[in-house]
This record gives sequence, structure tokens and C-alpha cells, in this order.
Amino acid sequence: MEDKILAILGVDDYLNRVYVSPDRAGVALYVGYYNSQRQGDSIHSPMNCLPGAGWEPLSKSFTKIPVALREGTTEIDANRYVIRKGLDQQLVLYWYQSHGRTVASEYWSKFYLIRDAVRLNRTDAALVRVIVPIVPDRDGAEATAETQATDFIGSMFPLLSNYLPS
Repeated sequence: MEDKILAILGVDDYLNRVYVSPDRAGVALYVGYYNSQRQGDSIHSPMNCLPGAGWEPLSKSFTKIPVALREGTTEIDANRYVIRKGLDQQLVLYWYQSHGRTVASEYWSKFYLIRDAVRLNRTDAALVRVIVPIVPDRDGAEATAETQATDFIGSMFPLLSNYLPS
């Protein structure tokens, strides 16, 4: 990422990758980690950044994504957006992750930030975002994109916890 974008984001570390399967389906993964969040230096919601980059939100909802862990199955609460820029459409799934919990709501994320600051003296957290293109003029294209995204998250999430502090 460009230095000016990193300065705006204020992340301490990040991962920004695109994964492509043998059938050429692509999934973009972004993880922005904040070691310490203070006033003016906190996680930026994708719903602020994406419109600023020219993406128009078409739909917004919440979803639960099942993932298998060593301890059993759990669900990730995530934001689900469909966005458009020109003729391109994409499915965006994202959540906030800190101290072993995942939260979709920006407000609950802030609540836990304050609670963890008081109880644990910690304000670290991450934003995890997955984007999958929606192939135009294909029946069930949005459902296909959602399946690709949730399958990817199911594979990636157990590994992600190894890299984010709990």
C-alpha cells in the first residue's frame, strides 16, 4: 500500500493479498492490525473507505459464518455488503477481531475496546475483510461469490488466530 494510505489507516501491521484458485476464482484478504487504539488512531470501517474509493453500497446485512476450530465449530458474526463501481460488483464480508472474539458491529467493537482497555489494559484489535468479485450475467452469481468467500474464511480463520494476539 502507498505510504499516504497507510498513514490514513494508522495500522501497525497489515496483510493485503489476493488468492486465486485453480479454477481462477479470486478472493482478496485484508487484515489490518492495530497494536494500540487511541483517539484518532483506531480501526476505519470499510463502509467509510469503500465509498471514498468510488464503490457504491447496494445492500447491507449481517451474516454468521460457520468455522471449524480444534475446540469445535463456532460462528463469526460478519458484515455483508454488496458494492458496485461501474459495471463491477463485489461481495464484502468483514468483522472486527480481538482477544479471541469476532464482532460485526462497529459499536460493539468500540464497547469491547473500552472494556478491554479497563480490564486488560489492552486496546489491540484487527479488522478482517474478504472481498470476492460477483461475476456479471451468471445465474446465482452473488450466491456463488458468497460460497467462495465463506469457504475461504472457513479455511483461513483457524490459521488467522495463530497470528493475532488472544
